[in-house]
Amino acid sequence: MTGALDLDRYAGHLIRRAEQVHTSLWSKFVSETVTSQQFAVLNALRKSPGIDQRTVARLTSLDRSTAHHIVRRLTTQHYVSRVRDLADRRRTLLALTAEGRELHTLLAPAAERINDQLLAVFPGAQRDDVLRVLSQISQR
Repeated sequence: MTGALDLDRYAGHLIRRAEQVHTSLWSKFVSETVTSQQFAVLNALRKSPGIDQRTVARLTSLDRSTAHHIVRRLTTQHYVSRVRDLADRRRTLLALTAEGRELHTLLAPAAERINDQLLAVFPGAQRDDVLRVLSQISQR
């Protein structure tokens, strides 16, 4: 029988703890009402207006069901508009409304600040390495 794991050396546990820290910082310094996943959707639409929901899900690494719920909520809140693709009537294209662009503009600087806070625990030379490692893990 194996003894208890040392959770301080267990990657999954540390990743979950890091996400808790991120969520706490997000709620405190960015928004208590807009989640980081919702912001990711707003950001994807700011960068690539006129994309469909499947593309939003891929760009934000959200499953299609979660992306659907987030887009629906942001549409109800008048941050995202939906229009039928004239070239393919089966597709719906998404874009930020004026309110959505305003919200993104308001939240983006704070999101950048908490990213800087999260990375501040690493010496400058290690920050790119940390992002590379996290990216590698997230690509699995």
